[in-house]
Amino acid sequence: MFHVYLLRSTKNPRMTYVGFTKKDIRERVDEHNRGLTRTTAPYTPWNIEVIVSFRNLNKAQAFEMYLKNGSGYAFAKRHF
Repeated sequence: MFHVYLLRSTKNPRMTYVGFTKKDIRERVDEHNRGLTRTTAPYTPWNIEVIVSFRNLNKAQAFEMYLKNGSGYAFAKRHF
């Protein structure tokens, strides 16, 4: 399975992060919370806001890019 996830910082709740992983999602979030990802390290700890899982790699990557750009960013902000 391929997972697209949206995290919200507990330190700064206005800060969100959209990511993609093939790993176990809890393991990946733990990596974020341990500061192993340069982009998210300053805003730890993180909570999972939403996870969308896909069987198809291309669909997962396309959804991640959608959430990171334009109307997808607005969609995520409005609904999550």
